[in-house]
Amino acid sequence: MRRALVIGIDDYASAPLNGCKADAEAIAALLRRNADDRLNFDVRCITDPADLGRTALRDLVAETFRDPAEAALLFFAGHGAITKFGGSLVTPDVTSYGDGVSLTDVLSVLQSSPVGQKLVLLDCCFSGAFGQVPATGPGEVGLPANTAVLTASLATQPAEERADRGVFSSLVCAALEGGAADVLGKVTVASTYAYADEILGPWDQRPTFKANLTTLLPLRTARESVARDILRRLPEWFPTDDHEFPLDPSYEPDADPDHREHEQIFGQLQKCRAAKLVEPVGEEHMYYAAINSTGCRLTELGRLYWRLARDQRI
Repeated sequence: MRRALVIGIDDYASAPLNGCKADAEAIAALLRRNADDRLNFDVRCITDPADLGRTALRDLVAETFRDPAEAALLFFAGHGAITKFGGSLVTPDVTSYGDGVSLTDVLSVLQSSPVGQKLVLLDCCFSGAFGQVPATGPGEVGLPANTAVLTASLATQPAEERADRGVFSSLVCAALEGGAADVLGKVTVASTYAYADEILGPWDQRPTFKANLTTLLPLRTARESVARDILRRLPEWFPTDDHEFPLDPSYEPDADPDHREHEQIFGQLQKCRAAKLVEPVGEEHMYYAAINSTGCRLTELGRLYWRLARDQRI
């Protein structure tokens, strides 16, 4: 059982935003189902400011992490604030940004939560302040066990909107759609951070990733680069991880002699090549490896999936 609270607030009286509602709705849609249409998170998406007062948001956060579950996730897009008392998530009803829902209070909820894995994604200004508790002095307190926090910016930075979408939220959506997926399609909070980190340059807002995890559950499963039944054949084709699989013209469909079984295997090896699991020996392309009767071998990434297949973990 997985649940997610997804919040997007545009309607602030003094400083309205443009993309938070759209960000929340896009994130919610991606979290609800995996790419193969299997259910993923049970999502509660709230974008109506009438439902998002300070007290209501505090209660919603507490409810999200209160009961046992495999995973629970909080996504917040809206205004964030930083004062000498710490960071906060700003709700439309407060008169001072510093009077929002304290990030320290959210941290306290996580510390007492029985949820298996607790995930927090924040697209708001100064969100990197999560984990900083002014009363404990400079630096950050340790995150509770089985907790990961991914934020749009450092504690000293704003979070930008472009083209009516949050920069960070747009990257998270692209990551969940498959940009941060591994060969099996798994997108984790760590790979989502790595995806955003690669795209945002040194002059952009800098996302932060803070974690105290012993395992990485997928946020979402996108489309596989290589089907699992093909991956499970890697130890069959490569008895050892440094084995070179011999090729000859019978593997290439456009060359003679025709050999249906070899051509089928070659097509599967080509898919592995496209996923950077296999590379030709002595040639730039798999076609010439077959025509010139050389072969192919596992890449370093391919050796990882070879081990997983060998150990029956795929």
